[in-house]
Amino acid sequence: MTAQPPPEHPDFLWRNPEPRASYDVVIVGAGGHGLATAYYLAKNHGITDVAVLEKGWLAGGNMARNTTIIRSNYLWDESAAIYEHALKLWEGLPAELDYDILFSRRGVLNLAHTLQDVREGVRRVGANRLSGIDAQWLGPEEAAEVCPILNVSPRSRYPVLGGTFQPRAGIAKHDHVAWALARRADEMGVDLIQGCEVTGFLKDGDRVVGVRTSRGRVLAGRVGLAAAGHSSVLAERAGVRLPVQSHPLQALVSELHEPVHPTVVMSNHVHVYVSQAHKGELVMGAGVDAYNGYGQRGSFHVIERQMAAAVELFPVFARAHVLRTWGGIVDVTPDASPIIGTTAVENLYVNCGWGTGGFKATPAAGWTFAHTIATGEPHPLNVPFTLERFTTGALIDEHGAAAVAH
Repeated sequence: MTAQPPPEHPDFLWRNPEPRASYDVVIVGAGGHGLATAYYLAKNHGITDVAVLEKGWLAGGNMARNTTIIRSNYLWDESAAIYEHALKLWEGLPAELDYDILFSRRGVLNLAHTLQDVREGVRRVGANRLSGIDAQWLGPEEAAEVCPILNVSPRSRYPVLGGTFQPRAGIAKHDHVAWALARRADEMGVDLIQGCEVTGFLKDGDRVVGVRTSRGRVLAGRVGLAAAGHSSVLAERAGVRLPVQSHPLQALVSELHEPVHPTVVMSNHVHVYVSQAHKGELVMGAGVDAYNGYGQRGSFHVIERQMAAAVELFPVFARAHVLRTWGGIVDVTPDASPIIGTTAVENLYVNCGWGTGGFKATPAAGWTFAHTIATGEPHPLNVPFTLERFTTGALIDEHGAAAVAH
């Protein structure tokens, strides 16, 4: 299958140049993170001798299989800092890229159903405010004012005891984000090469000097891996073992509806999050499937429980119909936080392990990964997320601490 962009997208998307013999930088993966990295390499560092290699079609992997949520209300300082940087970049991207990515600041409401949820939520609101991140604690009635279709009845199976609310959070249209980043990178001289699978690496001792691809050998001064779900497989071919596992992550959309859902609602307790897309579909996501796998599909029972949870929170959805379901492949680290940095193999850099946080981090991931590749050293924002933390034990277990890894 090849990319079929709508007519309003620029002509470059129909081009698919043959890879040149060599580049200064090769990025593996033309999803959101790979495209953002190429864009910021050019914009922030003046490095335009870059090829982005994609085995499928541009933005056809996880970038096309996410639920578009953007937020920065994480508990730990390290996570809050990089996601807040991302949110600030999101706020300026439409003007910067001169492209309407449909960024909608509609807020994200994280529900609390138990006393432990309440304690964690209040704690996180305090931590966010200390970090300068907008955050509010809402009671059940206030939550109903933010989202009138939410079931806040005390007689429900999982009564809503309140929730945290980040007003600046929201959603953006993922394919628009990809096209906008790709267009700008292309204009600055980056080669975007589709249908070019990286099958191995060219090495000189402990140094990567290029890649083997389905379209021939390509020499490279530096290689960055940004292939969600497959970075560990690729890295192992270069002699690097990464502490990540790949899992399916499922979501779905309904048929079109009139606007009824004004915000984004997330509930980790019942494992569902729901927003309404600009066209009118209800967009719903669930948790990561427990088993390892590389298939872009998942277990039916996950979808079944997801629907039951959604109807519990939103009785008005009971008569909605599922239009389509899909699965992405997410990398999960032991602490459910990303890896962005150098490796033991010279000239090889990795950006992986984002779990369910990849889309919302897109601009900050590209910003920090571009800095790391350009300078050979991590940016201050991704210093906490290098591989070294797995030897020092300085893990950033956002999932376990805040229970809001989505």
